[in-house]
Amino acid sequence: MPRILGIDPGSTITGFAVIESGAQPHAIVIDCIRLPRTDFPSRLGLIFEGLREVIERYQPDEMAIEDVFVSRNAASALKLGQARGAAICAGAARGLPVSEYTPTQIKQAIVGRGHADKTQIQHMVKVLLGVKDALQADAADAAGVAICHIHHARTASRMRVAANTTGRRA
Repeated sequence: MPRILGIDPGSTITGFAVIESGAQPHAIVIDCIRLPRTDFPSRLGLIFEGLREVIERYQPDEMAIEDVFVSRNAASALKLGQARGAAICAGAARGLPVSEYTPTQIKQAIVGRGHADKTQIQHMVKVLLGVKDALQADAADAAGVAICHIHHARTASRMRVAANTTGRRA
């Protein structure tokens, strides 16, 4: 059963989750890297190092990350993009295949509609993974990214099987 590292990147809090896929996906870890109020380049380094440690400890097979959404605040969007870059580099440096999903794709996979709010994501992640404890929003979002990846991978697999079927009966 492949392990998926889901990432919700942020310049102050980066959520991460390692989810083991299977008939019923289950969480190995769902948590956050909380970054100190320090200079921005140092925070990027902490994201990279923190995720390298997560990868080393939990040995995921693949990585999925939330794509940058277009923001009205260009400076915030740039910082988010740089945080994503630090996270992607941590996975790429360990040879993990990296998949990217938009917020709408993630919400659609978790809640069934592309405009769900954070509380709906938190609730559905808990239901889908059988988690009893409260989840921090960024950690739940990271788990949602991993679940989205699992759903997309399963769909792609089914489509490959269907494409290889001739439709003739023996």
